[in-house]
Amino acid sequence: MQQSIHPIYDSCEILTLTKNMRLHNNLESVDEQETATFAKWILDIGDGIIGDENDGYATIQVPAHLLITQYDDPISAIVKSTFPDLDQHHNNPEFFKSKAILASTNEIVEQINHYVLSFIPGDHMEYLSSDSVDKSETSEDSYFQSITTKFLNSLNTSGLPTHSIKLKIGSPIMLLRNLDQNQGLCNGTRLVVTKMAKHVIATEIISGKNIGLAVYIPRMSMLPSQSPCPFKLLRRQFPIMLSYAMTINKSHGQLLSMVGLYLPKPVFTHGQLYVALSRVNSAKGLKIPIHDDEQKSMNSTTNVVFKEVFRNIKR
Repeated sequence: MQQSIHPIYDSCEILTLTKNMRLHNNLESVDEQETATFAKWILDIGDGIIGDENDGYATIQVPAHLLITQYDDPISAIVKSTFPDLDQHHNNPEFFKSKAILASTNEIVEQINHYVLSFIPGDHMEYLSSDSVDKSETSEDSYFQSITTKFLNSLNTSGLPTHSIKLKIGSPIMLLRNLDQNQGLCNGTRLVVTKMAKHVIATEIISGKNIGLAVYIPRMSMLPSQSPCPFKLLRRQFPIMLSYAMTINKSHGQLLSMVGLYLPKPVFTHGQLYVALSRVNSAKGLKIPIHDDEQKSMNSTTNVVFKEVFRNIKR
């Protein structure tokens, strides 16, 4: 680890932030002492000073008032906690503007999104992608001719939409590509579906500076920035994903009043838990169900902070 630290760190200096602005801006509606305690807990998690001495992976206790412990189905419990009275508000863009469920992996996020969509009234519309191998990236065409379309459809690559996207009117979605920065259509922008057609989806922006703006999302051809395969998948699809739930990494930049943090699998990268916890503007807006493989409730999870990253930085 020491050898991997770049010499530029010798010239860096840490400027410590002293105030959690998300929580500070919400002081009028919550207890000041509770906010201060919550802010310090989040900061200590970010600094990796909660838990025993460790090699970067520490087991931490989660305060009882943040936990969801009574449930038959943890996904049902986190959905009801994050989206109360969903059946009455599923067509209201304001309802989804500041609420989301966060999880550590795409697999869990897809499971939650499909679960929520199944409870929304109305018929869904399914959009299928057109997949192929990017010929400009391959030198041996004959080798890749044996790759079937079915196999390409089954690939889920980071940064690309899935082969099948199912939507309903009122569904919240997130952009996966920059489309028009002037309109606020950037990677990570959240919208709700207002109309669905075969070749275009009508939406309304619910995050950023252009909230309420009506925009149309087209299909487009996309390549992954990184691929585990010896070829590049070329996928023509709408550059979106359902966003009742999203990965913690995708939540960067989101300001939310209600977050359900679902951790059947703990975080696995540096600072990931800190990012998830710091999306909310009050402790009352955060609920966390944690369970083992048998869905038995737990009150602890893993925090990952590699302190070596900061070892050579002047404080």
